[in-house]
Amino acid sequence: MKRTREQLEVFNLSFLDIISCAFGAIVMLILLAKNGEEGDYKDTSELTKLLLGITQSESENEKLTTTLDTLNQQIKDLDAQAQTVTAEKAQLESDIAAAKELQIQLDESASGLQETIEERKRAALNRNTADERDEEVGGIPVDSEYVIFIVDTSGSMKQMWNRVLKQMDNILNNHPKVKGFQVMNDMGRYLAGAKGRWHKDTPRIRSTILAQMQNWSAFSNSSPVEGLQEALKTYAKPRASLSIYILGDEYTGGSYDPVINTLNELNTDRRTGDRIARVHAIGFIPNVTGSNFQTTRQFGTLMREVTRQNRGTFIALPN
Repeated sequence: MKRTREQLEVFNLSFLDIISCAFGAIVMLILLAKNGEEGDYKDTSELTKLLLGITQSESENEKLTTTLDTLNQQIKDLDAQAQTVTAEKAQLESDIAAAKELQIQLDESASGLQETIEERKRAALNRNTADERDEEVGGIPVDSEYVIFIVDTSGSMKQMWNRVLKQMDNILNNHPKVKGFQVMNDMGRYLAGAKGRWHKDTPRIRSTILAQMQNWSAFSNSSPVEGLQEALKTYAKPRASLSIYILGDEYTGGSYDPVINTLNELNTDRRTGDRIARVHAIGFIPNVTGSNFQTTRQFGTLMREVTRQNRGTFIALPN
């Protein structure tokens, strides 16, 4: 006979357990919910403080950034000012050096200028009684019968053009009876296109030539070498009574020696070894400083040597 098993009541204990757990869970939820609200409230207050601190820090950072930018700009401005001062100092030193060079050149010409003034004063006092003009004026011999003017027609000379024309007129006045004269620019271009011929020195012709020069604008490289070569090749004949006057303010060429050697060769009588023409120069010293004065100084250096070797005289006329 089989033994009948007793049927277990599974849900009796389990149901109570479930009810207990559920109740405990509800209690825990209530407690957690309450604590969470307090925690959230406390965390929000702290977060607000943190956000306020961050905002203040960002504001301070912006102020510091602005201050730093301002300081950097001030540093840049000071650097620019320092560079400007340095450049001005260098320019000033260059101007001082140029002024000293100009002073040396003017001192070298001072005696000749003073002598010219004295000679003109004496000539003015004796104009009514003198039948002949001096053989030498201001250290420049005026015994030639033919005169050639080589004139720098560059823009810098145009600023002193009236003085140039006056000097040309004075030169012709100071010479004895001039049989003829010619005018060309420093490039060897003739004023009236009369190569190989002479203009008679009459009041009408002289006035016409000087009037034509008022509007003369021939190209110039501020170097009298080409004009001097043209004058010597065309007009320097043995036993010629010829004076060449170079009127300029600059020399833009290079070495002096090749120029001087070439000119001396063209101006030498091969039979006697004597110089054919007298070469004089008048330098018009403009009001320039710095690097612009370099070409003016070069003109004076070259002309002093050219005139010395060719029986002439160099005079510098300050502006």
